[in-house]
Amino acid sequence: MVAGIGGYGNCMGIPTVAGEVYFEDPYAGNCLVNAMTVGLVDHDQIIRSKAAGVGNHVVLFGSKTGRDGIGGASVLASQVFDETLEEKRPSVQVGDPFTEKKLLEACLELLSADLLVALQDLGAAGITSSSSEMAAKGEVGIDLHADRVPLREADMEPWEIMISESQERMLCIVAPECWEGLKAVCDRWDLDATIVGEVTDTKHLRVFFGGEMVGDMDAEALAEPPTYDIPQERPAHEVDRPLDPVDYPAPSASLEDILVDLIGSPNIASRRWVWQQYDHQVQLNTVIVPGGDAALLRIKRTGAGIAVCTDGNGRQTFLDPYRGGKAAVCEAARNVSCVGAKPIAITNCLNFGNPDNGPIAYQLAQAIEGMAQACEALGTPVISGNVSLYNESFEQPIYPTAVVGMLGVMDDVTANCTVAFKDEGDLVYLLGDAVPALDGSEYQKRWYGGARGRPAGRIPDVDLGAEVALQAVLRQAIAVRLLRSAHDCSDGGLAVALAESCLAGKIGVVLTFDEVPWVGGRSGCAASAVGAEGHSMVAGPLAARPDLALFGETPTLVVVSIAPADADQLEELCEAAGVPCARLGTVGGRELVMTSNGFAGSAGLRVSVDALDAVYESALRRALGE
Repeated sequence: MVAGIGGYGNCMGIPTVAGEVYFEDPYAGNCLVNAMTVGLVDHDQIIRSKAAGVGNHVVLFGSKTGRDGIGGASVLASQVFDETLEEKRPSVQVGDPFTEKKLLEACLELLSADLLVALQDLGAAGITSSSSEMAAKGEVGIDLHADRVPLREADMEPWEIMISESQERMLCIVAPECWEGLKAVCDRWDLDATIVGEVTDTKHLRVFFGGEMVGDMDAEALAEPPTYDIPQERPAHEVDRPLDPVDYPAPSASLEDILVDLIGSPNIASRRWVWQQYDHQVQLNTVIVPGGDAALLRIKRTGAGIAVCTDGNGRQTFLDPYRGGKAAVCEAARNVSCVGAKPIAITNCLNFGNPDNGPIAYQLAQAIEGMAQACEALGTPVISGNVSLYNESFEQPIYPTAVVGMLGVMDDVTANCTVAFKDEGDLVYLLGDAVPALDGSEYQKRWYGGARGRPAGRIPDVDLGAEVALQAVLRQAIAVRLLRSAHDCSDGGLAVALAESCLAGKIGVVLTFDEVPWVGGRSGCAASAVGAEGHSMVAGPLAARPDLALFGETPTLVVVSIAPADADQLEELCEAAGVPCARLGTVGGRELVMTSNGFAGSAGLRVSVDALDAVYESALRRALGE
């Protein structure tokens, strides 16, 4: 998979700049690959996919059509895998990145010459879906002649031609007088271009082969299927209350051992093995490379930049799909804000099991609702997306996995921030006071989950008001170049976030948690937050559990560093915005040191950055057997 993405993207000249990797047992039978591509377009040069103009040509251009990909959409979108797995597995699409690059350039040339009425790519279900969608959007009909489609395999049946998912093909609507111009452009790029049909006023998609009509169906019925009312059923494993730490005593291992173990988890360890196989600097626009919270790219000749990232945690959504969907959107936005960009839009891929089953239908509906709530609060419209359903093998569904791709923008690309601690003497702060929890965490999976690491409990909810305020402060502080680093706390909790900032900067840090309300007990907010979830703990609820304080997980926490001279300005900014701000310590040395007078038994942690680095950089390679 890594080689395939690298080979295709690198050959097309597209930098691969961000991504994530998760390993969980439920994905073993249905491995997921979600990809997001971001491009720039002049708003006055946008081409629609709405067919128009009765009598206009329907033109297929790009690669020839073969049997590759046949059954891809129909199998993967409507069936689960069982003992007949090999019989159901669709044929594999054959990709040609060089042809794709030529197709891309030809499309841009055709658009700049104003030769097209409408344009759409051929994806799932091939010509069938593209033509019906174009006709339905334009409230017109399309007649297609399958026997005119250029083929690379002999004796293909009409139905095979219509649902082939051969790549590197586009379908367009062209006025008759523009046909010769289109053909000339495609010839120059050495691409097939063939008139395969015409626009009609029937509102039907009709397919002809050898002069005989072999298919006829209402285009809107194909493109806009009916809404299904599937009874929803809350899964039996979902609970209303979070875990009580009293029932989950701390392990006998030292805090150092737990941190080293988490840093070495395949879900946390460095992804350098992956992204070093990609060209992330092609076109020379990449400002922040892979390995941080989000990638940042400049928009040449403008001074502006765009930030991109993807996020999604199936384990958390499994425990609570509503909160999990909300958290996925918020984490993606938080990552973009941590580099200084304003989140402006999302795309998504919703990966779930068989939605005909009540529990899966419930998870899908709840995750969408959670995502919608977060998007409304953050002001990030959902501009595109897709679903991947029926992801089950032998009646075992995947975790409900809502993957969010976030796009952010910033006016001055040079006013950015990275995760790395920078200089000796810089001060480290924790922004936010959400209370970490064991529920759904990587710590729970590796130390409490048993052989299969099954999650339990209920993940903390996102306080959307606090999230919006935190991200606004981050962007404001970065815009005036106040922050030296910023890194959100996610997998592995606060300790892992701090370790990752040390590793990125190749420098240590000395910290105390006495000012953190859920450790030192200096604020009542932590008690109320935890009490609302049903825990019986009081102010400073995690003082007796340094492992949960350090490795528990919650949204809306960010670690930042600043120059000492800027401390007052940061604290004033946070106070004005109502964002909790706790000083943790100082950057320096070659060790990660964490202590607190509030920790039971004066527990603490001390580990060298070099020791962490050795585990962090090698763990993924070792997990893959290299």
